[in-house]
Amino acid sequence: MKKTSVWRLLIAAVIYLLPAMLAATSGLIHPACFAYSGTVIPFLWSFVYLYTAANLQAFGAAALLNGFALLAALLMGEGDLPLIAGMILFAVIAEIVRKINGYETLKGVRLSFIPLAFSFYAFTAHWWTDTEGSLAAAVEEMPAGYADKIKVL
Repeated sequence: MKKTSVWRLLIAAVIYLLPAMLAATSGLIHPACFAYSGTVIPFLWSFVYLYTAANLQAFGAAALLNGFALLAALLMGEGDLPLIAGMILFAVIAEIVRKINGYETLKGVRLSFIPLAFSFYAFTAHWWTDTEGSLAAAVEEMPAGYADKIKVL
């Protein structure tokens, strides 16, 4: 097993947050940008995950990244039950897939990234579980003129 630096893994975890923050703020460019960010962000996450999995060839690559993202979301007050459940569930599935296919194999890393990529949708799971509450919160946070931009779509 490869000896790895804890600092490098923590830096990778911080970098893992950057695409999520990019997605969260993409609606400032145009409301439609946020709708498509769930397709693009996992591609950016894949580079960080590949690095982390290559350096942590044991249990924990997916758990570290999603755990760090979940902790950051909770500290920012963005953590709700669907987010918590989704982040944990997708990390656990990714870790199981990686264990079954081998921690040191490229196949294990590739296949385990598939469930981890769906972690992005844990950030928006509240829309599916509490649509009315989410809509009310979004309208409350909406800046002036934002609703008119959406009507253009």
